[in-house]
Amino acid sequence: MRKFFEFDNLGTNYRTETVAGITTFLAMAYILFVNPSMLAADGATGMDENAVFVATALAAAIGTLIMGVFAKYPIALAPGMGLNAFFTYTVVLGYGIPWETALAGVLVSGIIFIILTLTGIREKVINAIPAVLKMAVGAGIGLFIAFIGFQNSGIIVADDSTMVALGDLTNGPTLLAVFGIVITVILITLGLKGGVFYGMVITAIVGMIFSQVPTPEAIFAPIPDVSPTFGAAFSHLGEVFTLQMLVVILTFLFVDFFDTAGTLVAVASKAGLMKDNKLPRAGKALFSDSAATVVGATLGTSTTTSYVESATGVGAGGRSGFTSVVTAALFILALFFSPLLGVVTNSVTAPALIIVGVLMASSLKDIPWDKFEIAVPAFLTVVTMPLAYSIATGIAVGFIFYPITMVAKGKVKEINPIMWVLFIIFIAYLAFLH
Repeated sequence: MRKFFEFDNLGTNYRTETVAGITTFLAMAYILFVNPSMLAADGATGMDENAVFVATALAAAIGTLIMGVFAKYPIALAPGMGLNAFFTYTVVLGYGIPWETALAGVLVSGIIFIILTLTGIREKVINAIPAVLKMAVGAGIGLFIAFIGFQNSGIIVADDSTMVALGDLTNGPTLLAVFGIVITVILITLGLKGGVFYGMVITAIVGMIFSQVPTPEAIFAPIPDVSPTFGAAFSHLGEVFTLQMLVVILTFLFVDFFDTAGTLVAVASKAGLMKDNKLPRAGKALFSDSAATVVGATLGTSTTTSYVESATGVGAGGRSGFTSVVTAALFILALFFSPLLGVVTNSVTAPALIIVGVLMASSLKDIPWDKFEIAVPAFLTVVTMPLAYSIATGIAVGFIFYPITMVAKGKVKEINPIMWVLFIIFIAYLAFLH
């Protein structure tokens, strides 16, 4: 085992790798409860929350194990934040697409990702899209997720005069969410690893004390039945051949495309695993990520992707794939904690959504706002996502305006031909959206 994971070459050992794996798990354990809550949306989507819980844990465990054993990286995977919001609030609730068909879209995007990885086309597409738009997409998704958190908690409510307004902060569940935000912010500011997860735990306990959160009848239970979601994607594959689903699949693909690339580079750099500014075994890492999406869609969850929270495990000394093996084992153990789903109300998940939004918005700092031809498409991408309540629409608007402003600035030669193809696709998407 030591030889397989190259402990000696990496200067690590079992104890360090185990601690790192536990650290990574605690930093991203919130997804076990946030993802089922997000995809089920209090029953609005029709998905079974317990089945999604099992799908989330298994997708994370299998994806992370593949990454650890095949690619040998200390990087964990799980259903991605942002894409689960897109799945629920844009595709299912916004477009009225059945969740089974949406899962089929996730499955197809994963298969396409595998093909792009194996053929090397992925690098060409990545290079075609300007870095500023990639950063804008990440920040826009962050704002969208945060807005969902504010809305679900009642901090922000609908208003006939101003569209949105501040809610009643004296309302019990809303006040609990505000408390959760405050305590989570404090924990993360103090540098506590797993601050988002611990913030949810503290918020849930306080909620139970003040009767704002139901007290679970048990902590452990047999693993719930995953059959309500398992395999549903395959039975609805024939429904993905529409323009609307094409854009949905492209969005799943696009966001996972660049989120994965950014995470792999960031975590590998922090671990000192980059060689000559290149990522060793990049193909295997990308294949692991795309395979995890196919596995997740089969089980019944939205896109599974690499988690930047893996950097917490690297910070604890993780350097090899054994870190991921430990994290994967903990996701398996988590399957027995399904009774805790009942305490994860909107008030408990809202702080996690808002804080994750804050972290994702950090990419705004790298956008050159002093260049108007760049600022316009970047700003429209970011602001349209929460305002239109759609990640896909935000991407479409930004990608349409980018060629327009660049042509007006006389920078036609800087526009990659692929961007013109996307320009046409997104115009057609917006034209036929309704």
